[in-house]
Amino acid sequence: MSGKPMLEGKVAVVSGAGGGIGREIALAMALAGAKVVINDIGASLTGEGQSGTPAEQTRQIIIQRGGEAAISTDSVAEWASAKRIVQSALDHFGRLDIVVNNAGILRDVIFHKMSPEDWLAVINVHLNGSFFLSRAAAEPFRAQESGAFVHMTSTSGLIGNFGQANYAAAKLGITALSKSIALDMKRYNVRSNCIAPFAWSRMTSSIPAETPEQQARVEKIKQMTPDKNAPMAVFLASEAARAVTGQVFATRHNEIFLMSSPRPIRGIHRSEGWTPELIAEHALPALKEAFMPLDRSGEVFSWDPV
Repeated sequence: MSGKPMLEGKVAVVSGAGGGIGREIALAMALAGAKVVINDIGASLTGEGQSGTPAEQTRQIIIQRGGEAAISTDSVAEWASAKRIVQSALDHFGRLDIVVNNAGILRDVIFHKMSPEDWLAVINVHLNGSFFLSRAAAEPFRAQESGAFVHMTSTSGLIGNFGQANYAAAKLGITALSKSIALDMKRYNVRSNCIAPFAWSRMTSSIPAETPEQQARVEKIKQMTPDKNAPMAVFLASEAARAVTGQVFATRHNEIFLMSSPRPIRGIHRSEGWTPELIAEHALPALKEAFMPLDRSGEVFSWDPV
């Protein structure tokens, strides 16, 4: 494409931009002409400890490439600090056009051993954080009657995975949040979409690699570098995507997928109504063939990344 950069004159907030996919999105948005607020608390993968270093590293790369960037080390997981993130964009750059909800932590553990703390910590960052940051940005977006949200979801929630009840619930919740924002804010020309990214990063580095099969799988995942997800984020944030809202995309290496949302797939009616026995006798056999399988993300995306 010729002409001016896709995000020229825009201001973006990218949460969790100190590393991995978030950093690549921040870098790509800066290259596309946006001024970027790099939000990252610099915590470990599980959410412990804090450091400004990861955000500063991202900022230095953007500045070296001739871009403009500011840093916010506030947490998305609390309303007051999420408002400060949005305010930092207004203070530094005078406006806000794009919010990328990418911040996340993992506390993977099998469901029957998951602690309430593991549940709450993950829900707070992913789901509450996506609401708080989006809700804070809704004020300037409404005032200027424009804006774009890009939220990170996951096939762990869209499809399923072992040991991630907290993460999966949060990530599927984000898709419903995004659809609600898309419906409620359409009148203000505000768009909201989701990306389910595939990449080798800190968040996938915990995948076991003991057996030869596991090692082979990890090697394939390592091909999927975080930067492969950035073009879709830049596109969704740009005016080129002004007609795109309420959608869920998946990006995997050089593949792009449009994901479906739950819709009725089969129905059965009985004019006299139903008893539990009749459901067992008639409804179950009629519906059973259309049951969703108890599968995981890796079984649905069963081919190697291309």
